Amino acid sequence: MRSERITLAALFLTPCVAFAQAPTPEAEIRNVIADMQAAWNRGDFEGYMRGFQSPGVVFVSRGQFQDDWQGTLDHYVRDYGGAPERRGALHFYDIEVEMLSDDAAQLISRYHLDRADSPQYGINTRLMRRVGGRWVIALNHVSSTATPDPNDPVAAHRP
Repeated sequence: MRSERITLAALFLTPCVAFAQAPTPEAEIRNVIADMQAAWNRGDFEGYMRGFQSPGVVFVSRGQFQDDWQGTLDHYVRDYGGAPERRGALHFYDIEVEMLSDDAAQLISRYHLDRADSPQYGINTRLMRRVGGRWVIALNHVSSTATPDPNDPVAAHRP
């Protein structure tokens, strides 16, 4: 009788497992961006760079091409490494993902690098690709400005 109950319970639970859904590609992409933000904010630039295709990412910033994955990492360490106040706190928001195919998506978001000296504001335009079973940034274009976004959720909470 006990084995019948276990079998019966297993039969009822099996359909629940079968209907569990994997995250959507959009959710996976948003998780990549959230993981990158968290890595930056804890000072883990290599963790941040895991969101980029390696090698081969095309990264455009300050009107220049960065030198591939390693050059981009070197740029972050050189320009933002060291003390937390130099790195600042990075916030991505207004994230829009448009699926282009099963293995490609366009992501556009705003960002705010919150720090006392030289805060940065801007927009990222990214081509996301599914490579080796995970989503990575294959092309990243950053357009920055010194002017705060009036809809910035971080700036809105400042006194």
